Amino acid sequence: MVLPLLVAVTVALAWFSSLGIAQVRAVDAARETARALARDESETLALSLGRQAAPDGATIEITRGSGSVAVVVTSTVRGPGGLFGGLPGVEIRACAVAATESP
Repeated sequence: MVLPLLVAVTVALAWFSSLGIAQVRAVDAARETARALARDESETLALSLGRQAAPDGATIEITRGSGSVAVVVTSTVRGPGGLFGGLPGVEIRACAVAATESP
């Protein structure tokens, strides 16, 4: 009787770990994209660098201001299925701001 409960707890812990990993990847993607744009790289190259680090299915939004660039990465992490398959996905979000370099 305890074994199914232990399996459910193990699956839940694995899912929480995947949420943490996805959040770190989103932070890395936002930071990498903002850094590339601040160095005056092309937007295509910056988005390519960000997508390499971002979780699957993430969206990357870029906002340019006077002297800075802001990047927001959002993604939805779905449940692992089984007992947790009916749960809604969890949206993760990361933002990075970088000052643009003067030429």
